[in-house]
Formats: sequence, C-alpha cells, structure tokens
Amino acid sequence: MRTSKIVSLSLPPHIYEKTKQVAQEEGRTYSELIRESLRQYLDLREWRALQKYGVGKAKAMGIAEKDVERLIDEYRAENA
Repeated sequence: MRTSKIVSLSLPPHIYEKTKQVAQEEGRTYSELIRESLRQYLDLREWRALQKYGVGKAKAMGIAEKDVERLIDEYRAENA
C-alpha cells in the first residue's frame, strides 16, 4: 500500500526548468527536491511562529528582545 499521496502541481516554466536542473545536479528526483523544499518551508514557518510567540511573551514580561539571549545564557549557567 502506498504511504504517500500524489498531487498535481502547476509551476511557471522558468521555475520548473530551474527545479529540474537543480534536481539533476544534486542527483535527486524531482519529487525528492519538491518534498525537501516543502519540508524546509514548513519548518521555517513553524520557527517563525515560535519566534512570534516568544517575542509576544517577552514583551508581555517587559523583556527587550535584545536581552533574551543574555537571559537564557544566565539561566543556563545558574542551572548547569
């Protein structure tokens, strides 16, 4: 039984050709390249959502964004 779904995708010709070229250069199938691109996009989207959440929490606590990394380092040092 197939564990993946087949989808149809429309791309502008220049993106299709460039994608085909990259897949060939990397020795990957077109599908592998598209899957990896989507994985990276979804990971980036999740990371941005986490950043937005963190900025909101820091702001609510009165912490400047520039101080977050220092505060994390201090916390880790205290709890090491």
